[in-house]
Amino acid sequence: MSASPFLAVPGAVEAAGPDAGVPAHYGAPLLEQRRLAAGEAVVDLSNRAVIAVTGEDRLSWLHSLSSQDLLSLAPGRSAETLFLDPSGRVEHAVRVLDDGATTWLLLDPQRASELVAWLERMRFMLRVEIADRSSDVAVVGSFGPGDAVHPLVSNGIPLVWQDTWPDVVGGGHGYAREHGEPWNAVETIVDGAELTRLADAAATGTLPVAGSLAFEALRIAAWRPRFATEADATTVPHELDWLRTAVHMSKGCYRGQETVAKVHNLGHPPRRLVMLHLDGSVSSLPDPGAELWERGDDERRPVGRVTSAAVHHELGPIALAVVKRRTDPDATLETESAGEIVAAAQQVIVPPDAGATASVPKLPRLGRVTRRPAR
Repeated sequence: MSASPFLAVPGAVEAAGPDAGVPAHYGAPLLEQRRLAAGEAVVDLSNRAVIAVTGEDRLSWLHSLSSQDLLSLAPGRSAETLFLDPSGRVEHAVRVLDDGATTWLLLDPQRASELVAWLERMRFMLRVEIADRSSDVAVVGSFGPGDAVHPLVSNGIPLVWQDTWPDVVGGGHGYAREHGEPWNAVETIVDGAELTRLADAAATGTLPVAGSLAFEALRIAAWRPRFATEADATTVPHELDWLRTAVHMSKGCYRGQETVAKVHNLGHPPRRLVMLHLDGSVSSLPDPGAELWERGDDERRPVGRVTSAAVHHELGPIALAVVKRRTDPDATLETESAGEIVAAAQQVIVPPDAGATASVPKLPRLGRVTRRPAR
């Protein structure tokens, strides 16, 4: 897509970072957030990438390459999957929708070209074709079903992706023992004409709109991980509770599957996702990547980093962070924002004891003598 028409809506301020290219807000972020949460507003997500995969082998091929069971994905049903490296680290997180003839992949734009190039290399002799459709279709977000957005219809199926978070999908496993705030996000694929129509309606005031700041605040409050913010080069799915929606634990072999199974059954993820309630007396939010410390008697010890932060319309300043597994869940952490120290209270998402689900009997140590009972 070229420049988003929503940037021409009065009051639009362009976002930075992973949401560059769409409005961050239109002058009233908290009001926009309330309207979005209530299902009244739409949010421009047209900077997201859209990849179309066609051909008879598309679902079985994608199934073999990624973490989710896609063989039985029915037309119109939504799914999420991860592409991992051989060591089980997350390389791409993808929302999946199939219409019976085409499988549509939605993802953050930063590494879309890399995914397309890798998929092209993995085609071999299979009957699949890959096309980056980001230049002629776009994504619009909303909460809950609504009729404000007219989706693109492909093979008779409206292209509407419904997020299942925080439900545990078939074959998945959830680590969090409670849930964050409600999250019923919908991502709708539209053509260019529909995107322009929606922007024109927003400009005339007939369609309520929200910026990316509103969408992000609701996402953080729902503990919903995002590849562009929460993941880094060493992330494994367990750390972000991604087994819940994006991994099928018994689907069979795929790249990185051995690590996924080993960490889940025998080990613990080295880090874990937490939500932070930030000290509201500080006027600014910590930047993504800001270091987190646990303060001791004489010094402060680094334990992780902030991944995303926002001001929620009810909870106030909040953030998601990835911390070391053994970080005390009851400890008040500290980070820095604009040169000021910000206190941060943790809310556990992935608990420290996540993983090690297999019941493995302990064997006697080598060299230990086992005495026979006396007769």
